[in-house]
Amino acid sequence: MTLIDTDEARRAHRRFVKTAMTRALLSPEEEHELARRWRTSNDTAALHALTTAYMRLVVAMATRFKRSGLPVGDLVQEGAIGLMQAAARFEPERGVRFSTYASWWIRSTIQDYVLRNWSIVRTGTTATQKALFFNLRRLQAKIASATGETDAAAARAAIGMRLGVTVGEVAAMEHRLAAPDRSLNAPAAAEGETEYQDLLQDDRPDPEAMVMETHDAAIRANWIARALRRLSPRERAIIRARRLADETTTLETLGERLGISKERVRQIESTALSKLREALISDVRPDELRELAAT
Repeated sequence: MTLIDTDEARRAHRRFVKTAMTRALLSPEEEHELARRWRTSNDTAALHALTTAYMRLVVAMATRFKRSGLPVGDLVQEGAIGLMQAAARFEPERGVRFSTYASWWIRSTIQDYVLRNWSIVRTGTTATQKALFFNLRRLQAKIASATGETDAAAARAAIGMRLGVTVGEVAAMEHRLAAPDRSLNAPAAAEGETEYQDLLQDDRPDPEAMVMETHDAAIRANWIARALRRLSPRERAIIRARRLADETTTLETLGERLGISKERVRQIESTALSKLREALISDVRPDELRELAAT
């Protein structure tokens, strides 16, 4: 977006706000009649008159949330959606002013928008977490002003009790609000070309090392599979249970399973290991060794 486009958008927003704030408010009778016409006859003209009269509520509510750092124009747009939702659900026969009913919908819609867009990390979804997000700083200032409390732990406990959340949740929200999102491409210092992403450390192996490890493991597994074919069925069973299984089987357990003593199992295992060693030495092909060494 160019600077001209930005300036034009700002002027359009100011014109919209000025128009909204000069609209005449409706009397209870006018609200009731317009809402009735929209609800019973789907009269779009009545809907337009009802909603435009209270766009000033949207502007006023959006202005309250400008400290969230989000564009006020976007907040107004979201508030307008809440106003339309209120008009769609308003029941004039209940005797409630439309302005009172719409205020709740406008505030709720704007709050949801702020929570979704304030950070790329999801901030909170429960009613108590939302209340904590929007009221934490106000309550901190109120407690400090009323009691002169400077103990952060005591203040967190008081806020948690007031909002029905734990002290840990209060501390976590404090941290979130004190450290807004920052681009990884932002400079790490006022001078220099180093970016924050250059300072991040990744302890995971790089993809090339992972591929090499997988390749080497496949070669070693092939060697062991060929060597195991040199053993008798009982020898293979003992080696698999004693050397290749995730959980090693004891000599005594294997002896009971095979119907032999645990000493005999130990002897068979020792003989099988010798056979495996000889098979690996004699059967490994030079090309396989060169391939493994190259990686």
